Amino acid sequence: MATIVVAEDERDLSALLRRHLEDEGHRVVQAFDGSAAVRAVRDDSPDLLILDWMLPELDGLEVARRVRKLSIVPILMLTARAEEIDRVLGLEVGADDYMSKPFSIRELLARVRAMLRRVELFREASAADTPPVLRAGSLVVDLAQHVVSVADEPVDLTPKEFDLLALLVRNPGRAFSRDYLIESVWGYDAGGFDRTVDTHVLRLRKKLGAAGDRIETVWGVGYRLSARQSRVE
Repeated sequence: MATIVVAEDERDLSALLRRHLEDEGHRVVQAFDGSAAVRAVRDDSPDLLILDWMLPELDGLEVARRVRKLSIVPILMLTARAEEIDRVLGLEVGADDYMSKPFSIRELLARVRAMLRRVELFREASAADTPPVLRAGSLVVDLAQHVVSVADEPVDLTPKEFDLLALLVRNPGRAFSRDYLIESVWGYDAGGFDRTVDTHVLRLRKKLGAAGDRIETVWGVGYRLSARQSRVE
């Protein structure tokens, strides 16, 4: 059972989401405005936040910004805004996934399952033997601490950015297609989500600075991490 915060001010939709999520065995905490959403994340330590873009008091973007200062909880953003720039804005402030209204409940539940699987896999890895520290030149990815640094300076990443980077650094020199990255990192079929990968890679390169140049575009395929000076400890 997971704890899920549903931050949605449309009460009928919030009730619908709660019913379906509870049918799946989850505990649901409802928040009907942005301030309540931030408090719920702080007080309930949820496994997932389903966050509507248009909330009273604080909008979804501001909620995501504040939540990212408190928690690495995965964020699934819901919005009636369908423009690509809006999706990019949501990802920029720390959302891990994005669904445009109206949406299929079945698809939403599938995405929730995929995101929760990622949470569980991370917990299992943390509970097992100490995961390795991955190094690629000045770039260090500590899987146990969920920490990334470049030249000993910490780099703040969202959970999906971390997962994507860890996959690339674990496999230096190997080229991954966008479809494979979507399925491995996000946990669902890739149809229509190529831009999600591109956006995350763009953000990673920016955040990592010169070390981000090691993430190479493989034209016609996808992305890889340069194999030079990479190792596992």
